[in-house]
Amino acid sequence: MNKHPLTFFFVTCLLGIQAQVLNVDRTQSNDTVFRRNKLSLNFGFNMDKQRRNLVQFAAQIENDFFLKKQRTVWILLANTDASFNGKNILENNGYFQTRYRDNDTRRYYPDFYMQYQWNAVWGLQRRALGGCNLRFRFWENRKDDLYASIGAFYEYEKWNPSLSGFGFIKDSLKNVERYIPRLNSSLKTSIKFNDAIDLAASSFVQFPMNQKFKNFINPRWILDLRVSFHVTKHFTVQVQYDHSYDGYRPLPIEDYYYNLNVGFLLGF
Repeated sequence: MNKHPLTFFFVTCLLGIQAQVLNVDRTQSNDTVFRRNKLSLNFGFNMDKQRRNLVQFAAQIENDFFLKKQRTVWILLANTDASFNGKNILENNGYFQTRYRDNDTRRYYPDFYMQYQWNAVWGLQRRALGGCNLRFRFWENRKDDLYASIGAFYEYEKWNPSLSGFGFIKDSLKNVERYIPRLNSSLKTSIKFNDAIDLAASSFVQFPMNQKFKNFINPRWILDLRVSFHVTKHFTVQVQYDHSYDGYRPLPIEDYYYNLNVGFLLGF
């Protein structure tokens, strides 16, 4: 994978959610040049004049700082998606995330993380969380790898059905604030089928542990799948599917959302 990919064009279908697979987790060949940080940027903008101005914007930026002779990595990640039809908000979601973990050099290592998130369509005004997982490396070679982790985090949420862009019926709904500790587990793998095709997949299952574990059987499940087709040295087609399932939402919204993206990347 090239170190500075620039998204030339992208097509997004259906409703976007917050995917959490990082570029540093993808299967990629080693760079022969030592770099202390790696920056990647994906963005898109579209404006269409119909009855009103339809504006769509999406961006993701990630910077990976490699420390201690590349043994650890500090990751900064930001993502946002927004759509406006005139003054009406059709979509407004995103997150900021920071992580500090081993750069896949040791079998066991703690993974520290913090995240801030919002989604106006869901009525999620803000979610802030911080925690730590113990990351396990089962194996890693030039063709595939398998990692798992388990830990816990503490999150604060504010749900507000009065947000502009809330996509559901808001009658008689009130603001909800929640403080929830969660058991956090993850599974991540990547497979390099050949020089032209590789796959990256991550699954996060997060169990609520509040109210004496009363809601423990209603976890949040986030799945992300990405397949990259390297057409040439500088041109890649990427297909991404991700979904979010959460049976423990405080507002009467859907439990399940998914997102499908097709991206075209130019790398130099």
